[in-house]
Amino acid sequence: MTTYISEDEVRKTLEQIKHPAIDLSLIELGIVKEISVIGNSVTITLAFPSAGIPIESRLINSVREPVEKLGAEVEVKTTLMNPNEVQEFLAMEQSAWKGL
Repeated sequence: MTTYISEDEVRKTLEQIKHPAIDLSLIELGIVKEISVIGNSVTITLAFPSAGIPIESRLINSVREPVEKLGAEVEVKTTLMNPNEVQEFLAMEQSAWKGL
């Protein structure tokens, strides 16, 4: 039997995932840019403020693993934030920084 997952289920799962160094969720920070669900296939696009961030693979795994536990096949894509998104991210980072 194939399990069908809703975008709402995926979003609720991802809302629980906090950035390891910033006391906000990846959704609040604008890192989770897009969620696409077709059947049990989920594609999540993450937007980073710059290329080559040191914790990129950690962030990718932090969204992949809990969504896979819902029974989904997960693909995680990455992109870069636009300049306005970067400014919003940096402001939130500064106000909620807790460090690694």
